[in-house]
Amino acid sequence: MTSRRHITCTRAWLALTSLAVNVAQADLPTMENPSRGAGGGLLDTIKNYAYDGGILIGLLIATLAFLGVAWHSLTVYADVQNQRKTWKDLGAVVGVGALLVVVIIWFLTKAAEIL
Repeated sequence: MTSRRHITCTRAWLALTSLAVNVAQADLPTMENPSRGAGGGLLDTIKNYAYDGGILIGLLIATLAFLGVAWHSLTVYADVQNQRKTWKDLGAVVGVGALLVVVIIWFLTKAAEIL
């Protein structure tokens, strides 16, 4: 009796797994063209994907610059609260940091035009 029950459970398990496999078979999404278009051939398409990768790296650099300035500003603010630095120091850090981030974004924009 247990062997018949085992066979029935096995058949039910196989039916459920085959149903799940059939449901899970979906079409893969198509790959999106790069921002400059697919290009005339494989080499142009690769260059256009490399351009998009360069732009992404530039965005990551700008993000890291912003986070670095923000982190340093917070540490100087903590030093101001502990009376180790003055408010002038914090103003200088924020001002120079903001200018630095603007210059970095400007340079990255110029670099994107050159690419």
